[in-house]
Amino acid sequence: FYLTPPQVNSILKANEYSFKVPEFDGKNVSSVLGFDSNQLPANAPIEDRRSAATCLQTRGMLLGVFDGHAGCACAQAVSERLFYYIAVSLLPHETLLEIENAVESGRALLPILQWHKHPNDYFSKEASKLYFNSLRTYWQELIDLNSGETTDVREALINAFKRLDSDISLEAQVGDPNSFLNYLVLRVAFSGSTACVAHVDGVDLHIANTGDSRAMLGVQEEDGSWSAVNLSYDHNAQNEHEVERVKMEHPKSEEKSLVKQDRLLGLLMPFRAFGDVKFKWSIELQKRVVESGPDQLNDNEYTKFIPPNYHTPPYLTAEPEVIHHRLRPQDKFLVLATDGLWETMHRQDVARIVGEYLTGVHHQQPIAVGGYKVTLGQMHGLLTERRARISSVFEDQNAATHLIRHAVGNNEFGTVDHERLSKMLSLPEELARMYRDDITIIVVQFNSHVIGAYQNEE
Repeated sequence: FYLTPPQVNSILKANEYSFKVPEFDGKNVSSVLGFDSNQLPANAPIEDRRSAATCLQTRGMLLGVFDGHAGCACAQAVSERLFYYIAVSLLPHETLLEIENAVESGRALLPILQWHKHPNDYFSKEASKLYFNSLRTYWQELIDLNSGETTDVREALINAFKRLDSDISLEAQVGDPNSFLNYLVLRVAFSGSTACVAHVDGVDLHIANTGDSRAMLGVQEEDGSWSAVNLSYDHNAQNEHEVERVKMEHPKSEEKSLVKQDRLLGLLMPFRAFGDVKFKWSIELQKRVVESGPDQLNDNEYTKFIPPNYHTPPYLTAEPEVIHHRLRPQDKFLVLATDGLWETMHRQDVARIVGEYLTGVHHQQPIAVGGYKVTLGQMHGLLTERRARISSVFEDQNAATHLIRHAVGNNEFGTVDHERLSKMLSLPEELARMYRDDITIIVVQFNSHVIGAYQNEE
């Protein structure tokens, strides 16, 4: 197919969402101006998810991207549930008690999160009671454990990730008398998802990452140019520390079989993930759950096979790596994105494209034709296209959409080529996945004045 520019735009803009933080919300002036997010599916249905919410009982904002594999069930569950676990982990003891007393006496609950959702972002109504009961058990334990100390954000993030993963595993082992729910909890546990989450509170930015989605900070240098600062590390075979960590956790006899063809046990790309009980449960437990589970589970090839060289599980953890960064006035934005973006673009280009988009100022790079023999006519064409690009750059009202346009449509000269964009977006479902992955992006814009004021106070 050849898609016209309006058709391309309607595909690119189908899932875009923007949120502007109110100037003053009665509590504190926010260091976040707002965020733009968008998704472009390659899988049908898309296996990525995204979430954004304001914490109502504590200060701070939560944003996250989740990249599912072996289906979208786990990414869906994590995108709905993780922020509640984080929020509860951050709550002071008195607030937890208030919430528990309200539930016991049947009174209305204090709302914990204000969600910022796109109409396409689905919430599973059927599982809400089950999810709520697991969350309640967690906060009851937190009440019993009360140490009287204020919670450290880093610890809260790690505890929330680990606890949700353990609940996903437990719910699948216990099962549910309702056959629909029983199948749902098993699908969630047997599929998997990475997670990259940001918690922003004043000048404190925490990134909790499990897997190979990424967080990157866009920094404006004094000369106006843009640079990128990585705020997460990929948990995969390219990360030597991660490979070492996995080897340390298993006997020496398994050293050769742990990582094969850059995959965990030769199968899984990310070395950390939610769900994926195939890499966490003992063989006995896997067999018992699959045999007693619904027939659909038995028909699923994925649940039946046991990974090769499976001797000392668990091989996989959902524990996140947490990085803390104190925001500075030159830190202008944060990009959270699934690996579909990073496979196609270098972080330095991401920083420049978003930075120029947000400020509307283009630092003209010298036109690079890297080793190509270019005629004057072609050079003229490139310059004309560059001029046209400057005038058309504001056709996107959303920074994430603008980034996806570049990720999918960039040619070897680093400019968006409409013909390439048209081809990539009109690929039939069964082919699309061979050329690109699902892409999910959140671009968070910071308020430099507020960040500067925080610094001056200190």
